[in-house]
Amino acid sequence: MGLPHPSAAIGLSLIFWAGASACSSNPGTGPPTGTVPLALQEVASGLGFPLYLTTPPADTGRLFVVEKGGAIRIVEGGAVLPTPFLDLSAQVSTGSEQGLLGLAFDPEYAANGRFVVHYTDPAGDTRLSLFRVSADPDLADAASEEVLLTAEQPFPNHNGGQIVFGPDGLLYLGLGDGGGGGDPGGRAQSLADLLGSILRIDVSAGAPYTVPADNPFVARPEARPEVWSYGLRNPWRLTFDRATGDLYIADVGQSAWEEVHVSPAAAGAGRAANYGWNIMEGPDCYAASSCDRTGLDLPVLAYDHGQGCSITGGYVYRGAAIPELLGHYFYADFCQGWVRSFRSADGQAVDQADWPTLRPGGTIPSFGEDAAGELYVIAGEGGIFKIVPQ
Repeated sequence: MGLPHPSAAIGLSLIFWAGASACSSNPGTGPPTGTVPLALQEVASGLGFPLYLTTPPADTGRLFVVEKGGAIRIVEGGAVLPTPFLDLSAQVSTGSEQGLLGLAFDPEYAANGRFVVHYTDPAGDTRLSLFRVSADPDLADAASEEVLLTAEQPFPNHNGGQIVFGPDGLLYLGLGDGGGGGDPGGRAQSLADLLGSILRIDVSAGAPYTVPADNPFVARPEARPEVWSYGLRNPWRLTFDRATGDLYIADVGQSAWEEVHVSPAAAGAGRAANYGWNIMEGPDCYAASSCDRTGLDLPVLAYDHGQGCSITGGYVYRGAAIPELLGHYFYADFCQGWVRSFRSADGQAVDQADWPTLRPGGTIPSFGEDAAGELYVIAGEGGIFKIVPQ
């Protein structure tokens, strides 16, 4: 898959990442007090619309990059290896927001060689699959695919994409509301539908998976038991803070607000969080002058469409190279290409900052985190950049 022309990528954002414009962000003009200046260090280039970066646990020598077209590429020693780790391009649809969207390595990957991918199949529907590595550590066994879960997608946008193993060893999958302006099917507020939700499943036992007994809706016959939280429009990247276990969710908005939710680990696994879409968009009622906000989880931070058009969620920094930034969550806007950060404290976004030196130029579809907790900015035009002290 060739790189899109920068102008094409920005035009694509109006469809592919169409968002929309939130407790309003008020970023500072520079690094927060007590922190240090930052810079970007290029570690790879020439990739085909990279959407994600991760590594197996404790693997400090390689970076695994997900390309929208269906390949997983390995970056090692500053070079992209010529042979993909896995190439699913023949079975992945790539229109609109479709593609190879997520990758997560099993916490016991060093022993069992298992990893999970999330992609849209030729019909445009969600497919969550388990694979295994081959005898060659740089090559997956393409024939080992075991389909874990599928979900019908009514439209080609709002597929979500993130999959991540949580601190509890369970797999979390973030799915969008299925597309169409304003969630016409009411899926995000329906517990009977997998879409517009974060799912929580156990892929370590049972076939193809089991539902944890402490999922919040297992006892409700009208609900899909896999649903762990709901009310999301298009969660584009979610992450667990390595130190606290708090869950950060960046949700792409409709026409006014982009937002970040923080679900504290202290709330427990059985917390039935409703993030509000399509009752609300950011801090406002959606398509109404008033609405019932009872029981809704409001965003910790949001920004309006005067500042950007589509949020890209990142990570809470927990690396060793920049100790001054421990606990700061980094996020970006896909269209505007800026990078910002904040700390979450008592349900508030504090130490908000804008980082002009972390703008790679062009679009930012994702961030990445390596095994050591260091962070990367991914440019839609094909570059991978490590965040380093200036």
